[in-house]
Amino acid sequence: MARLALDAPGIDDPGRGRRLGIDVGDVRVGVAVSDPDGILATPVETVARATRRKDPDGPDIDRLVELAQEYEVVEIVVGLPIMLDGSFGSSARKAGDVGFRLKRRLGDAVAVRYADERMTTVLAQSRLHDAGIDVRSGRKVIDQAAAVEILQAWLDNRKKYLAEQTDSE
Repeated sequence: MARLALDAPGIDDPGRGRRLGIDVGDVRVGVAVSDPDGILATPVETVARATRRKDPDGPDIDRLVELAQEYEVVEIVVGLPIMLDGSFGSSARKAGDVGFRLKRRLGDAVAVRYADERMTTVLAQSRLHDAGIDVRSGRKVIDQAAAVEILQAWLDNRKKYLAEQTDSE
């Protein structure tokens, strides 16, 4: 697996098209998708984790590849759960492994990016609680909501970057 590093929307932006947001956990992977214009992230599904770091690709990786192909995504944003001190722990390496596998399977047609996802699960739980959803009984919903948070933050930063580029021209 390649060395982990955070990405940010930039000059290598693939342009218009859907993006897939992924929140990798130990038990589940939350998935979100954007509209083709890259404005709004919405939840898609929760995929059960099956593939461990030294395993061949399992049904979870197969499903993520299927979703990327089904939605014809141009970019996948994988959340990296970075430690509060900024270092990459075991959870970040697990997420990086999923991103590596997706890049290997999808090739250059789909960009795989890594975004800082510190506190997205906490934020997702808080928003679900505010909406009256019982977070204890809705673990699958939390994973999807965390994927939405990851992807929406990326989309918002992308929009700012593109606006800055337009203003400077």
